[in-house]
Amino acid sequence: MDTTIRETKKKSWMRWLWGNMGGHRVLYVTAIFMTIVYNIMQLIVPYFSGRIVTLFEESASSGIPLSDNLNEFILNLSLMVGLTLVRITIVYFTCMAYEYVSQHALYKIRNFLFDKIEHQDMNFYNEYRTGDLMTRLTGDLDAVRHNVAWVIKSVVDSFSLFLATAIYFFIMDPLLAICVLSITPLLFLVILRFKKASAEKHRILRDKLSGLNTDVQENISGNRVVKAFAREQYEKEKFNRSNTSYAEANMDTQRTWLRYFPAIETFANLLPVILLLAGGMFIINGRLTIGEYVSFSMLIWAIANPMRMLGNIMNEFQRFAAASKKVMEIYNSKAGIVSKENAIRHPDRFKGLIEFDHVSFGYEGGAVPVLRDITMKVEPGQTVAVIGETGCGKTSLIHMIPRFYDPEQGEVRIDGINVRDYELTDLRHNIGLATQDVLLYSDTIEGNIAYGDSSLSSDEVVKYAKYSAAQEFIDKMPEGYDTIVGERGVGLSGGQKQRISLARALAIKPSVLILDDTTSAVDMETEKHIRDSLNELDFDYTKIIIAQRISTTKYCDKIFVMGDGRIIEEGTHKELCAKGGYYANLVALQMGTNLADVEKFGKEAI
Repeated sequence: MDTTIRETKKKSWMRWLWGNMGGHRVLYVTAIFMTIVYNIMQLIVPYFSGRIVTLFEESASSGIPLSDNLNEFILNLSLMVGLTLVRITIVYFTCMAYEYVSQHALYKIRNFLFDKIEHQDMNFYNEYRTGDLMTRLTGDLDAVRHNVAWVIKSVVDSFSLFLATAIYFFIMDPLLAICVLSITPLLFLVILRFKKASAEKHRILRDKLSGLNTDVQENISGNRVVKAFAREQYEKEKFNRSNTSYAEANMDTQRTWLRYFPAIETFANLLPVILLLAGGMFIINGRLTIGEYVSFSMLIWAIANPMRMLGNIMNEFQRFAAASKKVMEIYNSKAGIVSKENAIRHPDRFKGLIEFDHVSFGYEGGAVPVLRDITMKVEPGQTVAVIGETGCGKTSLIHMIPRFYDPEQGEVRIDGINVRDYELTDLRHNIGLATQDVLLYSDTIEGNIAYGDSSLSSDEVVKYAKYSAAQEFIDKMPEGYDTIVGERGVGLSGGQKQRISLARALAIKPSVLILDDTTSAVDMETEKHIRDSLNELDFDYTKIIIAQRISTTKYCDKIFVMGDGRIIEEGTHKELCAKGGYYANLVALQMGTNLADVEKFGKEAI
């Protein structure tokens, strides 16, 4: 059985991000380069301030009036102000560039992820919960954007400022530079230990957030069930447990940071103390001028701040690493059910010949096979019914036809060709599916009916609504076909939703129409109207019906009875009545008669 496949070759997060910056890489590299430039320009104010102080010091010691050096003073001051304005301009445009690239990368990744999710097979949706996928498309992706726009920028900021300042310190006085920088290795050691301690915490935190979002999504989607069973208090307690679990994970993550923060802050605050002690001694013994000391003191923050920032950066980076791992898992996933490279294109209608040839199937992770050696044939234009007890594999069987799942053994063929060999889009465009569990979109009734073919005219929409017996109740609505259907069809009865679903399936003029208990929620009169209408359609098609009502199955050309994943009976209504098996018992039960009478009816008819 094909399942969702993960790519064995894993990309690093940097290569992955770089790949999604396509078209904006030059801008991003330019932004990084300009970040280095403006951090080097952080030395401007301390450098020129030191020169101005030295100018005052020399004037005082030599007795030469400062006015004699006024031009030099004005030049230094002008350069300091002018270059600072240039640096501020570079900072502004660099920040805009980071944000611009991050937003475009986010847009590209989100579109790609949605496309990936749209083309996944059913095994994927069995594995991932809706709330989890929503978290990956929202919160986790925002963490990725934050990494591009802020974390990487901050890393470049911190290291370039630290290195530029350290080099400048060594140029001014190597010994004082060594004294000031002597504690930085200890700080880096603390940060590395913090990184190791926080990685798992952030992964757990993202899992807790996914669970929280899943609980919220399920509660909102199932609000009618909650109210029907008066379980509001239970749901509040359930949400409170998830919320508490997430809050505790969040606090645990923050406590990890707070355990290391005092050490980082202490080392950073020791720098001015070391400068004061060592710098003061060097001034006293004449090794350092006051102007040089001013430059040192004005730049000590450029050593302390990057060290402080590295802790915050590492914390944000761990958050990004946990989020990106979840995003990349979806990004790199591959659907097991896809079109072959040399798939057969079939844009025209199928004849409608359907064959199951020794088909066996079991769900991934399931211990018991669902379908066992199924062999059946449906001729073009026939109407067949599949009937059987709950859980016998009826729905799994019909899901083989549009390739929602592929069989483990055997073949499913349409018009003599294995469905695996068809182009998947062409295959599904020829199959209309209406299920008992109906999903309607938050759109107009017309929009829901025309979902499979948005080019349908209003007249065609009305025509298919009449075929499905939906016209009558639609006309009674305030805005008719322009009535907005609430989320999942809230406000409509089960029967009304089923009829809209049937109209939607008919509107694509399918070659194969599959009705999965579609009329279970409608009355007998409406069911008869639908049955008669389906015989009057203006296109040829093969119809497969999953049903439990004898009123539906007795008019079918052929009936297949399933039990324990196998076909245990097949024949027409009268033939199966004569056999006295499962189907005959079902007829007797629904007709309120005994099995002997049913068998007699069948034998006499034959």
